Amino acid sequence: MFGLRGAGRLSSLTLRQATLRSAQLSTAAAASRAASRAASKAASRTASRAALKPTGSVIDAVRASKAFSTSSRWSNVVQPPPSQPHVAATPTPPVRPKLGVCFVTGAILAHDSLTYGDEKVKHVVPTMSELEPPRTGPKNLPTFVDLLDDVNDDHQKPRLVIVGAGWGSMGILKSLNPGDYEVVVIADSTFNQFTPLLPSAAVGTVSARSLIESVRKLLLPLRGSFIYGKAVDVVMGERLLEVEVPASPDGEKKRVYVPYDKLVIAVGSVSASHGVPGLENCFQLKTIEDAQKIRRRIIDNVEVASLPTTTSEERKRLLSFVICGGGPTGVEVAAEIADLVHEDLIHYYPKICAQELTISIIQSRDHILNTYSESISQYAEKRFEREAVDIITNARVKEVTPKSVKYTVKDPETGKPVEHEIPSAFTLWSTGIAMNPFTERVTDLLPNQVHKKAVVVDAQMRVKGAPLGTVYCIGDASTIETSLMPYLLDLIEKADINHDEKIDKSEWAVLVKEVKRRVPMASEHMEKVNDIFGCYDKDADDALSFNELTTALEEVGKKITSLPATAQVASQQGKYLGNKFNILAKQGKTLHKNGIPDDDEEAHCAPFHYKHLGSLAYIGNAAVFDLPGYSFTGGLAAMYAWRSVYWSEQVSFRTRALLMVDWVVRGLFGRDLSKL
Repeated sequence: MFGLRGAGRLSSLTLRQATLRSAQLSTAAAASRAASRAASKAASRTASRAALKPTGSVIDAVRASKAFSTSSRWSNVVQPPPSQPHVAATPTPPVRPKLGVCFVTGAILAHDSLTYGDEKVKHVVPTMSELEPPRTGPKNLPTFVDLLDDVNDDHQKPRLVIVGAGWGSMGILKSLNPGDYEVVVIADSTFNQFTPLLPSAAVGTVSARSLIESVRKLLLPLRGSFIYGKAVDVVMGERLLEVEVPASPDGEKKRVYVPYDKLVIAVGSVSASHGVPGLENCFQLKTIEDAQKIRRRIIDNVEVASLPTTTSEERKRLLSFVICGGGPTGVEVAAEIADLVHEDLIHYYPKICAQELTISIIQSRDHILNTYSESISQYAEKRFEREAVDIITNARVKEVTPKSVKYTVKDPETGKPVEHEIPSAFTLWSTGIAMNPFTERVTDLLPNQVHKKAVVVDAQMRVKGAPLGTVYCIGDASTIETSLMPYLLDLIEKADINHDEKIDKSEWAVLVKEVKRRVPMASEHMEKVNDIFGCYDKDADDALSFNELTTALEEVGKKITSLPATAQVASQQGKYLGNKFNILAKQGKTLHKNGIPDDDEEAHCAPFHYKHLGSLAYIGNAAVFDLPGYSFTGGLAAMYAWRSVYWSEQVSFRTRALLMVDWVVRGLFGRDLSKL
């Protein structure tokens, strides 16, 4: 059985091998015949072309016939299938570097070679007055006549001392012509900060470093000097500014005098307390340091609230954020915190953020952003309603404790105030401004300074009561005088052409023109000249008596409103003073050569005229614009327009680049939630 089965298996295997061999031979024969036919056709075409050639036709014909006979001889022999013809690979062109890459690489190498080279600094020997300042003044203090960082060799130029490093100061520095003045900036911080974006820095939307620029770097084009200190007093009679400077890194202080020819006060303001107790428990947002403190507190509150050991009552308090004040700063802080919660915190703390985190705005007026148009206020309120931000209007903060905020709201039925309380571990105070201590000292020195919030200046930005042409004040620290009464006698002398002690209609036109020139803020209230004249001409004799004119100017002065304490106002005032100082420097050189005093600034310089360019605010992935004549609100498009405006207002290209990088990083990776 085994032999038969083996023989059967062997015969079947042999049969399969024979069949496979037969198929291979058939395939080879078919391929051989196809090759033979192709060769025959090629030989025929070659012979035909050879016959048509005028020269060498016999030789070509013989070659063609040999090729044909050879192909015919081997046409019946079984040959393996022809291999595929080898196709030569196309050579890859050499990779050539792009022109842009070469340019960038060359620029980097050139920058490195210039930056990291061994720069030879000329050795400068300090003078004795720089190393040991003489003692002068009523308090016999060291007097900084010369400064160690002063690179000017010409000390005959007038010294311009600027106190503060804010918007007003930057406006002056940008407008001044180099070489006209010996510029000295005194500030208690070594950098300028971009305050409109402090709410963004408070939640990590942008980095704090992207909003600051060194004062010394900004002074470099003017070859100016910087003193790290705080102005505390001034001796106007001797033109000495008393400055408190650090005596050591440990915090010790000492006082010195800094002489000046022209002094500009641009120290800004502080937050108003309005008599509310407990403001030491509040955060403020005036500086970069304030923004960093707020950011750390937000992270701390959320981290502690996420712990299982935290009680529900304490968790509710930790996740309650209260903003006192519904102005632009308070609204933008609330919007930035809401963005932080909805875009970042919700992914890491979904349970506590979705259910227990609250944001509240306490506003004393009917609407938030009450200085904007009504449509903008309503748009912002609706936007916050969608973001679950609670807005409490017509409320007065009564007290701020470490654990809550107490406020009162009038009962609509009884009219009596009803007290409420919100648990809170974070309270921001942003309601109004008050005097800086230095500006308060200046007003105490001058008897005619009666304003409670700022130093009163005239339309030339000169401090009222100070020696003319020596002390100026701009920004939040100043307020332009709106009363027309101080100019009454000068106006009458200018307008009373016939000296009859009355002002007729023709003389009234001259007086109105003079009022607009001296006090530009009164221009819009003096447009209807004839109506004002007829309103106060009580005896209808077509002339205004002294008493009638006094009443008319007094009423017009009451209608003039002070300029808002905004960065826009401070910047325009700074640029105005910078251009004014340029004119005075140019005119002063000519006048001094001819022996003419240069104390008449009004003869050379027009008064300051504020041009309102509009107000804008960020309200959470949206922005509002209150522009002259119309308002604009919107979502992402408005937000990008808002960013573009602030990006263009940066003080240097460095801060512009850093700010752009911050926005891109936040869009790609979100905000950094680390506590530093």
